[in-house]
Amino acid sequence: MILAGDVGGTKVDLALYDFINGKLQYTRDKVYRAKDYPGLQVIVKEFLGADQVTAACFGVPGPVRDGRLRLTNLPWTIDSRELSAGLGIQHVFLMNDIEANGYGVAELTSEQIYTLSEGDSSQTGNRALIAAGTGLGQGLLIWNGRTHTPYPSEGGHADYAPRNEDEIDLLRFLKEKYNGRVSFERVVAGQGLTNIYEFLREVRGMEEPAWLTELFSKAHDPNSVITEMALAARSEICQKALDMFVSAYGAEAGNLALKVLAVGGLYVGGGIAPRIIEKLKDGAFMKAFTDKGRLSQLLINMPVRVILESRAALLGAAAYAEARAAEISGVSARAASIKA
Repeated sequence: MILAGDVGGTKVDLALYDFINGKLQYTRDKVYRAKDYPGLQVIVKEFLGADQVTAACFGVPGPVRDGRLRLTNLPWTIDSRELSAGLGIQHVFLMNDIEANGYGVAELTSEQIYTLSEGDSSQTGNRALIAAGTGLGQGLLIWNGRTHTPYPSEGGHADYAPRNEDEIDLLRFLKEKYNGRVSFERVVAGQGLTNIYEFLREVRGMEEPAWLTELFSKAHDPNSVITEMALAARSEICQKALDMFVSAYGAEAGNLALKVLAVGGLYVGGGIAPRIIEKLKDGAFMKAFTDKGRLSQLLINMPVRVILESRAALLGAAAYAEARAAEISGVSARAASIKA
């Protein structure tokens, strides 16, 4: 069996996979609250119990250097060599979480993807992956003539680029709030939706009704309240916040697609997109995505697809673990599972 992990600042999602006729087959998974444990190794031991695995891969938030990463939101240092020795797993790999999502794309079925725009599906070439969740992940899927190889990026931390008067004033608001520089992640991520809402309330003077204030007081996550009220058309300020969020998301997706020259298409991943899929369908995202002046037609021709599968990063980590272990050992669990 293959162990896959998606490690975040607040939770760790682990899953076991096997192969049936060349396809990854989910066995079981469990989500752990990261702050309840002193490190990843303890969590993995608890999860595995008596199960034996041949290889493992963990998607982690941030750049991996020489098989090692120090998390920014947890007092953990994760080292693939230490995990291998401590867990008794011969092959252990670490990769950036958006890179894991990139490897997961090849494992998805048509039912796990929603196509926002068909574009020109006859084109082959690079692809791009953007994923808004707690943060804003961005990745490159580079075409080498045979397959797409994922590469991580920290493009979500690039400077926020406003496009209209509302966004220019939003930038000013966020510069004051964060005492300086503003990245795209401050706008296009979970906290970004709340930031936009606060801007509309405090700078644009849009009304927050008493019933909405009460909802916020009881909610653990204000983003979920804003999203729910916007999609239900119950609050003007929430609708406007989500409109601005989706437009900014589409614009930055288009920026990434230009930089990668993603003629093979753009994939929208992360936890937010499936929850607002009906909003993504209304055209605001695609209008901002393709609004690139003289190069608009290039963007119009790019297919745009939303990843609906929440386990995409786990699928990618499992696929990578098996492939790399097979390269090293000469034994492929995927190939062995294919019936003659």
